[in-house]
Amino acid sequence: MAAKKKPDFEGSMARLEEIISLLEKGEAPLEQAMALFEEGAKLLRECTRQLDEAEQKVSLLTAGKDGEAVEEPFGGNS
Repeated sequence: MAAKKKPDFEGSMARLEEIISLLEKGEAPLEQAMALFEEGAKLLRECTRQLDEAEQKVSLLTAGKDGEAVEEPFGGNS
């Protein structure tokens, strides 16, 4: 049996927007609203984790003294 693939960031954000819209309407019964809220909270945590991970990977490439590319952390003082 194949492992369940996590949704990508864009898919998670789209689902989160859908959940917010459903909750804002206020038409869902309490039990369904709570389930939607829990799903939304999980999606938000996952999206935040993915953004944090992406932020850590972001680097600026600048030319070093010898002309070679040098990686510096994003937001570093140049």
